[in-house]
Amino acid sequence: MTSKSAAAATRATVYGYPRQGGDRELKKAVEGYWKGRVTAAALRETAADLRRANWRRLADDGIHEVPTGDFSYYDHVLDTSVMVGAVPVRHREAVETDGLDGYFAMARGTQDVAPLEMTKWFDTNYHYLVPELGPDTVFAADSTKQVAEFEEALALGLSPRPVLVGPVTYLLLAKPAPGVAADFEPLTLLDRLLPVYAEVLADLHAAGARWVQLDEPALVQDRTPAELNAAARAYRDLGALADRPKLLVASYFDRLGEALAVLAKAPVDGLALDFTGPAAANLQDLAAVGGLPGRRLVAGVVDGRNVWINDYQQSLTTLGTLLGLAGRVDVAASCSLLHVPLDATAERDIDPQVARWLSFARQKSVEIATLARGLAQGTDAIAAELAANRADLASRAGSAITHDPAVRARAAAVTESDGRREASYPQRAVAQRERLRLPLLPTTTIGSFPQTTQLRTARADLRAGRIDTVTYDKRIEAEIQEVLAFQETAGLDVLVHGEPERNDMVQYFAEQLTGYLATRHGWVQSYGTRYVRPPILAGDISRPEPMTVRWTAYAQSLTARPVKGMLTGPVTMLAWSFVRDDQPLGETARQVALALRDEVNDLETAGSSVIQVDEPALRETLPLRAVDRAGYLAWATESFRLATSGVRPRTQIHTHMCYAEFGDILRAIDDLDADVISLEAARSHMQVADELASAGYPREVGPGVYDIHSPRVPSADEAAALLRKGLEAIPAERLWVNPDCGLKTRGWPEVRTSLENLVSAAAEVRAALPGTTTAH
Repeated sequence: MTSKSAAAATRATVYGYPRQGGDRELKKAVEGYWKGRVTAAALRETAADLRRANWRRLADDGIHEVPTGDFSYYDHVLDTSVMVGAVPVRHREAVETDGLDGYFAMARGTQDVAPLEMTKWFDTNYHYLVPELGPDTVFAADSTKQVAEFEEALALGLSPRPVLVGPVTYLLLAKPAPGVAADFEPLTLLDRLLPVYAEVLADLHAAGARWVQLDEPALVQDRTPAELNAAARAYRDLGALADRPKLLVASYFDRLGEALAVLAKAPVDGLALDFTGPAAANLQDLAAVGGLPGRRLVAGVVDGRNVWINDYQQSLTTLGTLLGLAGRVDVAASCSLLHVPLDATAERDIDPQVARWLSFARQKSVEIATLARGLAQGTDAIAAELAANRADLASRAGSAITHDPAVRARAAAVTESDGRREASYPQRAVAQRERLRLPLLPTTTIGSFPQTTQLRTARADLRAGRIDTVTYDKRIEAEIQEVLAFQETAGLDVLVHGEPERNDMVQYFAEQLTGYLATRHGWVQSYGTRYVRPPILAGDISRPEPMTVRWTAYAQSLTARPVKGMLTGPVTMLAWSFVRDDQPLGETARQVALALRDEVNDLETAGSSVIQVDEPALRETLPLRAVDRAGYLAWATESFRLATSGVRPRTQIHTHMCYAEFGDILRAIDDLDADVISLEAARSHMQVADELASAGYPREVGPGVYDIHSPRVPSADEAAALLRKGLEAIPAERLWVNPDCGLKTRGWPEVRTSLENLVSAAAEVRAALPGTTTAH
């Protein structure tokens, strides 16, 4: 399965690496800079230290060619906007005054200027800053960052490969700038953008870059003939440049489909393809287009998005087949390792048997290097690694952790009626309005309130044994009292307990369900300086005892106003975890749904009149190819209904989604059969309200009027203006008033003022409506 040519050419590489550092040094430095405690020079030095450490670690682990340019203070798509000069008009003065402060203003906004819109990076939980473009956009190359980081790695004696977001993907991710016609197509700017890419490529070539990677993941989605023609034109023109490095065009997250033939014909020097999950179809498709004779193929055979060890034998079989389809085959992960934690060896609390099954970024680098060695030198060269890998895979497959007969029997017994409410929505709406007696335009929040330093310290003290459970519980009770008192004073209609006891909206539940594993150091970037620790779904799921009832019931005992019970939905529990890869996702979702159903029913029994089951990940987990979506949406919506359908008609079920493009799932949103849905709308200027109205959505809607992902405090007038815009699409009797998302990451001063302004805006708009004395 190897040859002299393979031995001479096969190299190990990755497309990107976690940015944060082992102790989240980047997060601390950036947030310190925002607060004035860290200088710009110190921030840049921390970033440089982290880059150097990453490259050295990769080289030590056997990676021959290291990526540069993938490191970012906030977001790599925002970095691309800077690289091509696509700075919104409202931010230009700030960028020209101070590049670093202007960069962060685009990401986070200021009190006077709104940030760029943020949304999910394909079907991952990573968020990117959406480029804003229009017919008047003038691009200008700025390769400073890309060249400097390449030269940093080169100075270490390494073989670096700059990684850029490709021009077609960049334009396909963009949106019309504010004030530009909604039907403007950013892709029409391609001919204007390509010379800028040519200039950046020339600068990198002059700096000594032999290869440059251009990432085009947008091409794994369904694309029109015009979009495919644009990709062909882009790489025809870039490939024809005389003054350029070799071009490696990369795709990941799914199969390329019809775009593969386009790229295979393009005058580029190599392709990097994903061969994991649904993208395994790239192997047959590559053979069908005649392969890449005489050119480089980088084969992504190690899953860059999940944490399970690679099956070496299976990967070597795939690699062996690929040897006959390209002039040179290198080994890589399926995508950037940005999407997995840094190092599994840091997890001291996980059962050693289970730890053998786990592979984080550093372990994946070793796997890649091992496979490259096996491909180049033959399997005898990695015989010990192959034997250990077989034993670890067998250990996982045969473990009692992964199979619970009682859970499987309950899931198998589910019927269609288990996933349906006993009354229709119109009947439920009458019962709920009679019970809740809310005003028109009722106000609420999404669930969480600021997680203060005192709360985080209390949790750390409890874990370390510095305080006992009684002391900790009194601290949580005091926080709930404060949160409720503020909400009542501010005038909110439906309250929340603030979730002070929760470390994360998924991890908190995972720690109380069987089948889940929690990490201590498994941080993964969600956006900017926001990092999460996705739990690991290792086995069958059940709920041994109630998880939230105690604190919700305590909160409700303190007020006469309704307090929402707050849960995370089954799809989001999967999407924001590292899921098991040994059974279909739909089966796992059903197990999680049944565990949540028990919790929902217990909340109702304890007196909850409003229960919110959040599904912010419903859209982000949508398959990238339309042909795969119906099956996904069937089990995704079924699992939500299964979790929520056991309650009586008068109990109001809410759900929440944020920072995604909702147009593709409007029918699925209806199929959830929730009574109220709250969605992100502030940054997108109420677009979702128009979409729901156009689709005939019949239920109650809370499009957000407060962008919580920015430190800006929206004025009452600003919130009222958004609310009036929402009323143009949604009638007042079905419109709620709320923030875009939970308030966990915000500080109390801004939250107090913002929510007071939100309530004031609702009162102002409500007063101008007919029938304001009518119960909602």
